[in-house]
Amino acid sequence: MGKVLAIANQKGGVGKTTTSINLAASLVKTRRRVLLIDCDPQGNATMGSGVPKEQCPATTYEVLLGLAPIEQARLKTEGGYDLVPSNSRLSGAEVELIEVERRERRLRTALETVRHEYDYILIDCPPALNLLTVNAMVAAQAVMIPMQCEYYALEGLTALLNTIRKIRETLNPSLEIEGLLRTMYDPRNNLDNEVSAQLKAHFGDKLYRTVIPRNIRLAEAPSHGKPVIGYDMQSKGAQAYLALAGEMLRREELQAASTS
Repeated sequence: MGKVLAIANQKGGVGKTTTSINLAASLVKTRRRVLLIDCDPQGNATMGSGVPKEQCPATTYEVLLGLAPIEQARLKTEGGYDLVPSNSRLSGAEVELIEVERRERRLRTALETVRHEYDYILIDCPPALNLLTVNAMVAAQAVMIPMQCEYYALEGLTALLNTIRKIRETLNPSLEIEGLLRTMYDPRNNLDNEVSAQLKAHFGDKLYRTVIPRNIRLAEAPSHGKPVIGYDMQSKGAQAYLALAGEMLRREELQAASTS
């Protein structure tokens, strides 16, 4: 059964979508089967994967409302991973789901028919702690938190950790924090280094050793509808996400070895 990973942070502009797209493509390079679910009405993961978002006949919206099975909504991308796209229709899902039974578990239920087909299922969450994010966290086994090393990011992290704790207590007892990922990192910046040290002291091994640097190629790749490894494989951004995929796999191998 595929591991389901929500990529979440209620703060915008921290690299959630960049991480979702490029981690999916990097895991494919390691010969893993990957499904990426765009759970953000902005549809940036869809566009960044080279899929015109307004031309998709079935999207995450239809999946959540039970109007289409996930098998009908998913598409193959040039990055090698499958994608359940999103567009502006998803913004109405929150209101429409209010009257729906077990509304927090809609995505979890939809995934049951395809989990066995993938090694990893990544969910790109919106920059808000709303019903879409709750659906993602209830469906997931773990949460990856991309964040910039800045003061306000630490404030927002507290709110996110509280949300994860509440979901664990009420809706998904097995939900864990997969790890914290430092994005747009500049080692020349004193604040980046100070916040990084605080994260290391507080979260220990939950903080990925891999850091994602500020990199122009990472910023350019979405406008070409490609993951950065398909745009400039030798760039620092591409190499960082390949390293992140490798670190994730090594962690899982160690966990498997310690429990066997």
